[in-house]
Amino acid sequence: MLKTSVLVKPPIAKKTPKSIEKHNDVRLDNYFWMNDRENKEVIEHLNAENAYTKSVLKHTEAFQKDLFEEMKGRIKEDDSSVPYKLNGYWYITKFQKGKDYPIYTRKKETLEAPESIILDCNEMAKGHAYFKLGGISISPDNTMASFAVDTVSRRQYTLQIKNLKTGEIFSDKIENTTGSSTWANDNKTLFYAKKDAVTLRSDKIYKHKLNTEATSDVLVYHETDDTFNAFVYKTKSKKYIVIGCSSTLTSEYRILNAETPDSHFKIFQERTRELEYSIAHYNNSFYIITNKDGAINFKLQKTSEHNTQKENWKDVLPYRKDVLLEDIEIFDNYLVINERENGLNKIRIMSWNGDEDYYLPFDNETYTATLGNNPDFNSTELRYSYNALTTPSSVIDYNFITKVKTIKKEQEVLGGKFNKDNYESKRVWATARDGIKVPISIVYKKGITLNGKNPLLQYAYGSYGATIDPYFSTIRLSLLDRGFVYAISHIRGGEYLGREWYENGKLLTKMNTFSDFIDCSKYLIAQKYTSPEHLYAMGGSAGGLLMGVILNLNPELYKGVIAAVPFVDVVTTMLDNTIPLTTGEYDEWGNPNEKKYYDYMKSYSPYDNVKAINYPNLLVTTGLHDSQVQYFEPAKWVAKLRELKTDTNKLLFHIDMEAGHGGASGRFESLKEVALEYAFLFDLEGINS
Repeated sequence: MLKTSVLVKPPIAKKTPKSIEKHNDVRLDNYFWMNDRENKEVIEHLNAENAYTKSVLKHTEAFQKDLFEEMKGRIKEDDSSVPYKLNGYWYITKFQKGKDYPIYTRKKETLEAPESIILDCNEMAKGHAYFKLGGISISPDNTMASFAVDTVSRRQYTLQIKNLKTGEIFSDKIENTTGSSTWANDNKTLFYAKKDAVTLRSDKIYKHKLNTEATSDVLVYHETDDTFNAFVYKTKSKKYIVIGCSSTLTSEYRILNAETPDSHFKIFQERTRELEYSIAHYNNSFYIITNKDGAINFKLQKTSEHNTQKENWKDVLPYRKDVLLEDIEIFDNYLVINERENGLNKIRIMSWNGDEDYYLPFDNETYTATLGNNPDFNSTELRYSYNALTTPSSVIDYNFITKVKTIKKEQEVLGGKFNKDNYESKRVWATARDGIKVPISIVYKKGITLNGKNPLLQYAYGSYGATIDPYFSTIRLSLLDRGFVYAISHIRGGEYLGREWYENGKLLTKMNTFSDFIDCSKYLIAQKYTSPEHLYAMGGSAGGLLMGVILNLNPELYKGVIAAVPFVDVVTTMLDNTIPLTTGEYDEWGNPNEKKYYDYMKSYSPYDNVKAINYPNLLVTTGLHDSQVQYFEPAKWVAKLRELKTDTNKLLFHIDMEAGHGGASGRFESLKEVALEYAFLFDLEGINS
């Protein structure tokens, strides 16, 4: 049981009632005052919450340190990536023992050549509590690297350029970018995207000329529709600079020959609501993954680079109802397709001459296989990665000619105790209340008895069509080795079972996401994997919203819940178009300025539905600088829960005062947050070592 000193009392937030009216409906928000990060009282309250959490979990601090060392001890500190070749250089990312950040290096032509350092993030991070490197972009002549840095954790990156011949970093700095940039073929023109300073929406594409002031950069595109984001990149063929614009349901691209960066971008296919497409260029043609003409799971089409409007698109891979087309990779002699069927990743290989068409074999139901870094059309090898719930990640090169697979790197699990044969994984199907079968991927240590007494951590996300594939984790071993079962519920709102799986878990069908999770919980209990005395739930961001909803609907099913950076004040946030992400997400959650969406999201919004009932033990985490889900959402939610809940269970709130949505930036620093979360769970189970 958790031990708490009787002297320790949770901080009680002051109540300052604020009425928020919409559609003749008045909501009373007593904690709206917490929205002001500059308010000294807000910071004092957050610090008090941290002090309370620290005091309640003080008796676990030694265990937290042990857990941290245990998890860190499984990770190879002096590690490096599998090299890949691009434009005459081999590129390698390295980690060194005792250092928190990556070092980016390259070697000319051969792997035996001397190594030169492009960027050492350990040196760059000195003096910063938070450090994150955005994308590195190498100029076509290999002499310069553009890169971007965020030292606040609000995903607002400062762009700079380094001369790779002299080592000089140019003085010009471009503030408030997305972190990525791309070079034109003249080696002196750089394209990048800037963010709106308030909403953080990427809405402007600029052109920067080397050795000029950033203030004179030319605006080449402005996205004025506040439901769209803009981005820029170069095609794998290096022939085109591409500006993309996307919303939840619609996409649009503009193209420019990379040899003539001062010319005008040409529209590829103007936006048509609910027409989604993405483009790849090869041999005077564009290949288009699109949902055109009702292809909900997408199909592959092709068009000449001179006639790009949709009426010219012709099928390469016709639409297949039961197969989700996720990605493609083009080679001189082969087309490689990343598909998903019945929830499982598949890699399909087709020769352009029509002689070959086959799938790489995978013999598991709880695996993840994805295309890797394949920058060269001429390569005779496909790089991809594979891992499973019980199998560490591998980077594999597959030779198209010999059909031989070469494992270039297998993730090492240090510590000497890991043997994948000690663990078991399976996929089971829970029946949801509307009769739909919902898959669950499960992993546990062999030998457990299904008697309802196993602690089980159930995880899910369930929004934006994001699929949580069953993946291997060295960190998770700390749970499994102490008897926990781990379950990923592939609920609607993700795309595990195709695009319809997503469509049936958003907007006015969003409740399916929440009821699916609850029905999975009931299935796991009924099958005696666990019981309400030992069932724990966890989710982050939109998955934190999921946690908030299940707590209000079925709190009796769970012993404890971890809600990380949770999106819990849905109605208020979606009514505020100055908050980052709001306008771009109307197609995900609905626009509450329309009454039907307002009423629907109010019916599930966790903050609006806190009641005077018993809640399970709860750990909530956030970051003060979070740009995705503002810190004040969980802060207000915790305050309201403290006010209304009728139980004596633990309600703990941990705020990282230095970080944002992704947590701490150091390679191992984030493990301290995991150790805190695991200690919370273990303590509830009476596990203390």
